[in-house]
Amino acid sequence: MNTGLRRYVTRYPNQLRSRAVVKTLLYRVFMLVVTVAVALLVTESTTDAVSIGIATNIVKTGTYYCYERLWDRIAWGV
Repeated sequence: MNTGLRRYVTRYPNQLRSRAVVKTLLYRVFMLVVTVAVALLVTESTTDAVSIGIATNIVKTGTYYCYERLWDRIAWGV
């Protein structure tokens, strides 16, 4: 790794993995509600809105968790 970047990246995360999991799940529940509400406005179908909300949030939960873990290793701005 470039020595200039080493001061911004740490090998040791700043938060517990369990904390990151809880934050991720609570955020995704909130976003599930938002997604279903928007999908309901667009599709006018409760079944379709819930299906869209669940599918997108399963994918987004995993990606958000990975994103959080990555940023937890970056010391810049902390």
